Amino acid sequence: MSDIKNLNPACIWKNFYALTQVPRPSGHLEKIQQFLLDFAKEAGVEAFKDPADNIVMRKPASPGMENKKGVILQAHMDMVPQKTPESTHNFETDPIQPWIDGEWVKAKGTTLGADNGLGVASIMAIMEDKTLQHGPIEALITADEETGMFGANALPAGELNGDILMNLDSETWGKFVIGSAGGIDVTAILDYKEVETDTDDAAVRITVKGLRGGHSGLEIHEGRGNANKLLVRIVREAIEECEARLASWQGGNMRNAIPFKAEAVLTLPKENVDLLKELAADWLEDFTDEYKGIESGIEVICEDVETPKMEVPVEIQDNLINAIYGCHDGVIRMIPSYPSVVETSSNLAIINIGGGKASLQILARSSREDMKDYIVKTLESCFNMAGMKVETAGSYGGWDPNPESPILHLLLKEYKDLFGQDGIIQVDHAGLECSIILGKYPHLDVVSLGPTMKSPHTTTERALIATVEPFWTLLKKTLEDIPEK
Repeated sequence: MSDIKNLNPACIWKNFYALTQVPRPSGHLEKIQQFLLDFAKEAGVEAFKDPADNIVMRKPASPGMENKKGVILQAHMDMVPQKTPESTHNFETDPIQPWIDGEWVKAKGTTLGADNGLGVASIMAIMEDKTLQHGPIEALITADEETGMFGANALPAGELNGDILMNLDSETWGKFVIGSAGGIDVTAILDYKEVETDTDDAAVRITVKGLRGGHSGLEIHEGRGNANKLLVRIVREAIEECEARLASWQGGNMRNAIPFKAEAVLTLPKENVDLLKELAADWLEDFTDEYKGIESGIEVICEDVETPKMEVPVEIQDNLINAIYGCHDGVIRMIPSYPSVVETSSNLAIINIGGGKASLQILARSSREDMKDYIVKTLESCFNMAGMKVETAGSYGGWDPNPESPILHLLLKEYKDLFGQDGIIQVDHAGLECSIILGKYPHLDVVSLGPTMKSPHTTTERALIATVEPFWTLLKKTLEDIPEK
């Protein structure tokens, strides 16, 4: 696994490998914060943890280059903790196990953390490089980007001194991002009083799994299956045809990941268990046909389980199932002026029902504030009709594209000179911290770039080895050629 340290450029891959050995799931960043502070001390650069739990590093200009515009290199330190069903990995204590699979770097049984570990590793390489000629450089490595961009949201005003922000959290080499969608977390909750289960009833756990999952911004347009939305179709028919009752539901585990697994425990008369299993088998055939060419590993599994003592009351159950069924999931519309880019979407990410509490969590995204408001009100209307209380949190605005950005045009020139082809300007549906940082530092000239990664937020996350070296070459050359103030 340590063979990745020998890939080129070694200065990035050795740092990335070191990052994989430090646990850094969102919400548990103490170890990675200390690691970065220790690294900066060893590299001989200034570093501190700010009040928002971000790590800031500062490297002075090379002699004679003090008048160049200051550059802020920005990435986030946390990673999405997803693992395969058979994995015993503990993200709070265990290192990631990276390995080389042909032209890709992957992880064994878990997310890789290239999102955004490769960005952090690149910053580390810049900070310890003694040969690079450059103006003033700052690093902003933010906390808990994946769970709500908390580090960027709490970034203190006046902390950064630079003129240019280069975000290193994009995932397609050769594309330069100049805009991204805003987002908001929508949570619907309901407390209810459980009722006793009929003691003569049986219980079956239905699990939908084997879906690809994926990034709810970058891959929402691909039509991948949402495990919660597939499961609700089975559960509703089971209620209608098998006299089933809902006891519990758990689906999804990350707000910004398309859920690849969901399960529900249903109670029902013993004589209807075989009918339920036949119904589930029929749904598997339907799902397999519906998602042909998109999903190849869908599973619908029925398991006999011990009958729970309590379940959801009928009227509450029906309201919840209707709300899950009616909740919009997926793309709402594309950007009219960029018809290949999603404008507005929602992801029914997490469902937890049981023990007298129901919670549904959705991440809604849009590059337009009015459409973001529209999808929030759409979701509120759906859940209010089910008697649920709706709360919103973590709202952040979109990043408005600036096609005249000087740093963009410098990067495009350098890219053409170095590689003989034109770079691509892009607007992403995925949320980037650039919009939040711009809100606090509106003078910044901003662009986002990075090497190629696929399927972030999933256990098939992978980084394309061949794109890291040219990315590094471009980053160094651009830093050398930053203009004076």
